Amino acid sequence: QVQLVESGGGLVQPGGSLRLSCAASGSAFSGNAVTWFRQVPGKQREWVARITSTDYTVYRGSLKGRFTISRDNAKNTVYLQMNSLKAEDTASYYCNVDQGSKWYREGAWGQGTQVTVSS
Repeated sequence: QVQLVESGGGLVQPGGSLRLSCAASGSAFSGNAVTWFRQVPGKQREWVARITSTDYTVYRGSLKGRFTISRDNAKNTVYLQMNSLKAEDTASYYCNVDQGSKWYREGAWGQGTQVTVSS
């Protein structure tokens, strides 16, 4: 069973930055793509950014340019650098790892890390 632990969230003013971390147990990330998701209460979870095992990255809509996903395979950790944060980025952020054609494993969701952008 993969265990994922997200960290790095917090309260930040608009225009500020945060770097989120996603740590995995064992070698769960090895050879697999990892995706960051976010969710606002009452809304569906949405993907934010994705990085493949070959470091190909893709971002949701206009997030490219503000968000950067990266990975450190030696540390089994994936990062999400978030710059120029806006109020609409407020959400709980989660990471997950591919299983087959899905971008997530049902039993692998962690507790998430809360990001609040507010003045």
